[in-house]
Amino acid sequence: MRAIQVYGVGGPEVLQEAEVDQPRPGPGEAVVEVAASGVNFLDVYHREGRYGLPLPFTPGAEGAGTVVEVGPGVTDVAVGDRVGWVEIPGTYAERAVVDSSRLVPLPDDIGFETAAAVLLQGMTAHYLVKDAYPVQGGDTVLVHAAAGGMGLLLTQLITRLGGRVIGTTSTTAKAELAKRAGAAEVILSSAVDDLAAEVRRLNGGQGLPVVFDGVGAHTFDASLASLRARGHLVLFGAASGAVPPFDPIRLAHGGSLTLIRPSLGDFIADRSELLRRAADVFEWVRSKALEVTVTGRYALSEAAQAHRDLEARRTTGKLLVVPGAAALGRREETRS
Repeated sequence: MRAIQVYGVGGPEVLQEAEVDQPRPGPGEAVVEVAASGVNFLDVYHREGRYGLPLPFTPGAEGAGTVVEVGPGVTDVAVGDRVGWVEIPGTYAERAVVDSSRLVPLPDDIGFETAAAVLLQGMTAHYLVKDAYPVQGGDTVLVHAAAGGMGLLLTQLITRLGGRVIGTTSTTAKAELAKRAGAAEVILSSAVDDLAAEVRRLNGGQGLPVVFDGVGAHTFDASLASLRARGHLVLFGAASGAVPPFDPIRLAHGGSLTLIRPSLGDFIADRSELLRRAADVFEWVRSKALEVTVTGRYALSEAAQAHRDLEARRTTGKLLVVPGAAALGRREETRS
């Protein structure tokens, strides 16, 4: 079968299409024919070597498809089931082998592309606003990169929970997308000299209770400076690079601030929690509380270009790798 292989970590050019052996399931595992794979910054971190995955490996940690084979002892799924999964590398391929206990059955009204576009980011948004910092009605919240796939979902959910979103984006076109998702105010990060001062100006001169920051190095200082005393920085990603080491006394000087660096895996650690979060996300999609926007589809041979586009911030919404497709137009848009 065809799959993307990483033989040595580095830039997008290390994503190489190759012929590999068909996967076979072991005990408790299932083989899934991959219909679509989400493209996420987690894939970039894996490609760059931040997580130290054994080489070679197939990237992609969010997928959806059909079970075609099961191993001994599998009871969670059966051949023919439509499923999705997250946080298990190997989705940039025509088939993937997955621990069956980590597979999420897809409702009939949730398509493969929708599942591959929303599961990882949707469940991440779920635990961020429900657990990492439980957003309350009346909270004013800063969301960085508010027009990206993750930012759009967070903005929609925070607004749904009664919060007020101040978003940051890099262009006026992206600002309009963030506003359509519910952002009350949007700051063009390239147009202000002091981002934290602008945030406070838009909040009546006050700091915020929470900042959701998936950008990392470029925004970390401004995020801390945007918080009120006893505020919370939820640092859930590092799209611009890892935050350099810092003295924790900065948190005290900022007003007894708290910092959390959460990871989705710790919030879907058991199957019941995984299925509960997935069910909530699917219901949000079904009720239109979340709008899923796919703005790019890439064949396996275009996986490197998908990463280039993601890292260059040339895209909004969600990107997918579609293993069964030939080279595709990368700007066709679908809303679910």
